[in-house]
Amino acid sequence: MNEKTNVLMIAQSEDIFAKVKNKLAENNDFVLRFESSLEPAVSALRSGDFQIVLVDPGMADGSYVESIKKLKKADPGAVIVAIIDDSEAFKKDILFDLGVYDFIIKPLSFENLYPLLTNAGKLHRFLTLLNKQVHSLKEQNNALLKQNQLLAGRIEDSAKSLSRLYEALRSTSLHTIKVLAQTIDARDHYTHSHSENVARYAAAIAEEMGLSAKDVENVREACELHDLGKIGIEDNILSKPSSLTPLEWDQIKLHPVIGAKILEPLTFLGVVIDLVRQHHEHYNGSGYPQGIKGDTILLGARIIHVADAYEAMCAVRAYRPHPLTKEEAIAEIERNSGTQFDPDVVKAFLKVVGSF
Repeated sequence: MNEKTNVLMIAQSEDIFAKVKNKLAENNDFVLRFESSLEPAVSALRSGDFQIVLVDPGMADGSYVESIKKLKKADPGAVIVAIIDDSEAFKKDILFDLGVYDFIIKPLSFENLYPLLTNAGKLHRFLTLLNKQVHSLKEQNNALLKQNQLLAGRIEDSAKSLSRLYEALRSTSLHTIKVLAQTIDARDHYTHSHSENVARYAAAIAEEMGLSAKDVENVREACELHDLGKIGIEDNILSKPSSLTPLEWDQIKLHPVIGAKILEPLTFLGVVIDLVRQHHEHYNGSGYPQGIKGDTILLGARIIHVADAYEAMCAVRAYRPHPLTKEEAIAEIERNSGTQFDPDVVKAFLKVVGSF
């Protein structure tokens, strides 16, 4: 790592902090500060000097919900990693919604802690760069608005110029993100063109279901960006030829959340961000990251889920060198209709799959 990452650790036990500090010192990548209570930690976090917060959210000086809210308010850009007990797994969804990046289970495993903090640091640097770009775009936009006020006599021409600039900035931002998403696909030659294929399949299903042109375009854009969050997943996990461990699978299940978080500053994407977040939810509620079900899942996300699953089954992967035939993949989609997949989406898929 070229630069050190500042970590603020908040816990009641300084012994745990000492152990964490000594272990991470072996890699010399992190600078740690300890606080035993919430309020001094919040004050320290306001300085903006910390990239990661490692916190036990259930400390005695506040509820875990209020603790996370205070930390996010103090520095919205800090990446929060929560320390929880096995018995507190029910808190995960709530903490995710509050903006927590990931979790580590007590007792702390240092073998898991180092890669987790490393990925959190990478995510913070990426989000910082993206926010700077968005801020720069806003400054340019504000500068043009001021110029427009000075040129009141030419307001019509200025308004047209502003519109063109906004569209250009929007196009540039979206293009940058899409190139990054394509880079994620290209990390593994097995997944090359995966997002492009999923977009083609999903658009055909959406059109068959009678979605508007705008909704079809939202589905297409979400497909192009749906695996963006894999930037936060280690290469050795993405390309692992054998079965994933429970910890590795937990990492994989974070990618819809990470992808949505990366896209959040691009507010013009609107519903596309929610489609990215929900594209691995199952119709019966057994999916991730939120475990929502039925019509609670956006229709576009239900469409993407079928298209994504079909493309994955028909493609070579590190863990499956021999893909399913088209007929086998179609049968698998049908078999899971009503459980993993929306039956109405499956019906539309069966009508158009012959054109894929």
